[in-house]
Amino acid sequence: MLCNRSLMARLPVQTLPLLLFFFFFFINFRLETLAQSTDQAVKTFIFRVDSHSKPSIFPTHYHWYSSEFAEPLQILHVYDTVFHGFSASVSPKQAASILQNPSVLAAFEDHRRQLHTTRSPQFLGLRNQRGLWSESDYGSDVIIGVVDTGIWPERRSFSDLNLGPVPARWKGVCETGVKFTSANCNRKLVGARFFAKGHEAARGSGGPGVVSGINETVEYRSPRDADGHGTHTASTAAGRYSFRASMAGYASGIAKGVAPKARVAAYKVCWKDSGCFDSDILAAFDSAVADGVDVISISIGGGGGISSPYYLDPIAIGSYGAVSKGVFVSSSAGNDGPSGMSVTNLAPWLMSVGAGTIDRNFPADIILGNGKKFSGVSLYSGPPLGKKMYPLVYPGKSGVLATSLCMENSLDSTLVRGKIVICDRGSSPRVAKGLVVRKAGGVGMILANGASNGEGLVGDAHLIPACGLGANEADAVKSYVSSSPNPTATINFRGTVIGIKPAPVVASFSGRGPSGLNPEILKPDLIAPGVNILAAWTDAVGPTGLDSDNRKVEFNILSGTSMACPHVSGAAALLKSAHPDWSPAMIRSAMMTTATLVDNQLKPMTDEATGKTATPYDFGAGLLNLDLAMDPGLVYDITNDDYVSFLCSIGYGPRTIQVITRSPVNCAAKKHSPENFNYPSMAVLFSNLANGLSSKTFMRTVTNVGEVNSVYSIKVDPPPKGVTITVKPTKLAFSPAVKKLRYMVTVTVDSKNLVLDDLGAVFGSLSWSDGKHVVRSPLVVTQMNPL
Repeated sequence: MLCNRSLMARLPVQTLPLLLFFFFFFINFRLETLAQSTDQAVKTFIFRVDSHSKPSIFPTHYHWYSSEFAEPLQILHVYDTVFHGFSASVSPKQAASILQNPSVLAAFEDHRRQLHTTRSPQFLGLRNQRGLWSESDYGSDVIIGVVDTGIWPERRSFSDLNLGPVPARWKGVCETGVKFTSANCNRKLVGARFFAKGHEAARGSGGPGVVSGINETVEYRSPRDADGHGTHTASTAAGRYSFRASMAGYASGIAKGVAPKARVAAYKVCWKDSGCFDSDILAAFDSAVADGVDVISISIGGGGGISSPYYLDPIAIGSYGAVSKGVFVSSSAGNDGPSGMSVTNLAPWLMSVGAGTIDRNFPADIILGNGKKFSGVSLYSGPPLGKKMYPLVYPGKSGVLATSLCMENSLDSTLVRGKIVICDRGSSPRVAKGLVVRKAGGVGMILANGASNGEGLVGDAHLIPACGLGANEADAVKSYVSSSPNPTATINFRGTVIGIKPAPVVASFSGRGPSGLNPEILKPDLIAPGVNILAAWTDAVGPTGLDSDNRKVEFNILSGTSMACPHVSGAAALLKSAHPDWSPAMIRSAMMTTATLVDNQLKPMTDEATGKTATPYDFGAGLLNLDLAMDPGLVYDITNDDYVSFLCSIGYGPRTIQVITRSPVNCAAKKHSPENFNYPSMAVLFSNLANGLSSKTFMRTVTNVGEVNSVYSIKVDPPPKGVTITVKPTKLAFSPAVKKLRYMVTVTVDSKNLVLDDLGAVFGSLSWSDGKHVVRSPLVVTQMNPL
């Protein structure tokens, strides 16, 4: 079951216990109804079991599960590290029966998720022999587990040349399979596993939704990457130095990951054209933590503006188990921006990473017959059009949607032959539209953004001369076609341009806040480079990933929050290497409180979709700045007990919380406010029914990781009028005996003078400074509609 974000965002916290009661009533009612239904098709369910209930007669949990709950052949995965329970292929009637056992805390149906599809380290402030790279030894001996589509191990990015031995604490394995042997692992790629049982069960049963299963004609039943996404994300996080790297001549130079000496372990859970199943994702988390990874990078999630509550989300559940054991988890914020409340991976214990641009682009110019020039983006590397002008046509002026989108078999060859064709973006892969144009006899394509895409552009390795244009430029070109009796155009490809300004800007596709589950937690946490990122690629498919693309490239250029997430994973590896005693929450805090708010013109970051100044709902705390994160001064730490208190504060009961935490918990009689959660960012919610003045007070605790004897003073950057912020005390004095200090924040809202933005919020910040460090927390004030 999924919860609608727009509804959840408007719910007052006080209503959540009642909602959860009805939610679990609905779940039980639904299972009972299914048990009585005539549709008893076998499906995969994930069962959360109280591990403490195992009878001593059974030597292992597997023996217990297979004896009491399901037949051995029905059980797919047994979870015992980040989660206690199992997944099994059973009928709804059998699932309902299993759920009646008092040892079973919850059951949820397996669902499919999707991927959130080499200058960037320098753009983050990393330089050779300086700062974080040198002080962390480039992440040496830190192990990053990449949960993705597998890996292409032969790439130079995964060479173990001059690396030391595999860390002795590593317990993982190199699983063998189709075209993958133990020899494919080395001192760099220290482990590789694949998880297919959830897929195979879905394929055999018809599965939840439309699922084709694993297509073994295009896939490898092994850790080998048939898609490319996993190879790209792994090398972004931890790729070795690769000289003379480029994608067909674009972005040429040295390719390297954020943590070049970090070790990589690949966990393949996503399969080409088939997605990634919850049961397999949870099994990967379980194995990765048991194997001994230090960081987990997962560029996978839901989409469409919908998120599951934490206790039904395997990424949230698996990441909690990982974080509780000291493993940092970085996740992608989703590609459903720029609309509000589109951010995914919302759990407060994992890091949600949005995407920004870097100062490199691949411009191409559309030159019209009237002499006007419009700038777009392209990675086309074939024969150029030269300066020859070609007839220009927009099939979409006919009013037929399929034709405007250049869908398969939609174009009239007599209309487009020998011409440059304008195709609207959407509904089919961008590069595939060019193939439709080529099939109909066209010579080139202009890929036109619509209003929903705005001015956001990403480079594509087109198979015909083609260029993407933002919505405004595209409309101007269409107007030219409509008004000219003989419209003509050509495309000029300008290669790679470095030093683009402004950069970064928030990518138009990047998932935006507020959180649809708990607006008290500001998501995304921050942004990192995620547009036109060069990294290693598979040999199994061409750079476009299309079946008809037979090109082989060692590196590819991709965009998405999928590409931003591994930048943070690599950064976490560097910070963990430099500060091995830091908790995952301290690492996240160091990144967030030192994040950058300005672009390379020293102006506030802007939103690519609108051109306006971006807000914390767009970029969270700001752009990752690794040099500053190395020495943050103060950090906001969070313990497992703090996470439990937060879950209690949002209305979760002990049994619900145990689904996430594995261990029985008790909620305090006096419930805390969610705003008291010790998060590095601050979001304060008020009822919009209140008249006059309303106040909320909450606490934060900071830990000194800088100079032992230091004094920090507060600076408040208040939101617009109608909001007053006071902090007590205004100074924090640390000493050898005083390493942690608390402070109190009171936010007062005058509803008569408060002016909110389009998303119902205003923004400010709190900063503690000792003259060297600035420890900044974004602050969001918003109102909500009670149910």
